[in-house]
Amino acid sequence: MGNTKSKPPADPFQRSNFLSSFNASKRHTLFQKTATINDKDQATARPSIFSTLWRPNPVSNPNDFIPLFSDCITTASSRTQEYLLFKDPEDKFRPGAEVLTQIFLMTYICQSISLNMTESFNCTAMTPAQRILLGADWVWAVLEKPTKNPRIQIAVQVIHHLDREGPAEGTPEACTESMQMAQMVSSNKTMCEKMVDFCASIGKDCYALFLFFGKKNDMGNIYGVLSNNFEAAFGKCDKIDRDLIENFFKGSRYLHTPTGMLQAIVTKKEGDALTLLIKFS
Repeated sequence: MGNTKSKPPADPFQRSNFLSSFNASKRHTLFQKTATINDKDQATARPSIFSTLWRPNPVSNPNDFIPLFSDCITTASSRTQEYLLFKDPEDKFRPGAEVLTQIFLMTYICQSISLNMTESFNCTAMTPAQRILLGADWVWAVLEKPTKNPRIQIAVQVIHHLDREGPAEGTPEACTESMQMAQMVSSNKTMCEKMVDFCASIGKDCYALFLFFGKKNDMGNIYGVLSNNFEAAFGKCDKIDRDLIENFFKGSRYLHTPTGMLQAIVTKKEGDALTLLIKFS
């Protein structure tokens, strides 16, 4: 008898036909999962990462000067308020009305130049004669590009508390010939009425802004009353003066910021009347 070796029973998992069918089954399942995932990705269709690297060029905003103006006003108001609230223990230094006006205006101008905003928003200080004739201390103007013609104007008159007012402008020792002529032309009107007349002569795109360096119930802050419709008071009131303007604050519940003031002006419909109360400090 020859030695014959018996073969072990075949492992069914090693059979090629089983492996082929098993591998085919796995490939079919994997294909189904991949197809399902791809279908979900297509359904949620996200943009390519490369598309997020491109950004359109920013559109030029014609109102870019508004935050710059707000910065200038905040700086000027804060600087002026330091002197407005200052109390010398020896009572030797007490800045008068003219000094406070110049501090505000010069601080504003310096800040506006440093922020390079004069190409969009201009400031023109009045001469003493112009101030007597027109009633304005300075005029702000929104400039139209590229002509730089004034599109919107704001004539500003600073109103101080009575205890800060010095000698009336145009006293004989301070008068020049041009100032005397300006006084003669408008001697029958208050300073407030002169500025209202000046703005009304230009139109609804010119606003009168009365800037209060302290008012009756709050001597330490700076407020403003702005309107392009003050001329409506002519014939209804005896005169337009400090008391009439300050009465606008009675019963007021909301005060605009300088930013809100300019936004309201530039978005107003042409020809509409606009009156605002503003807190600058």
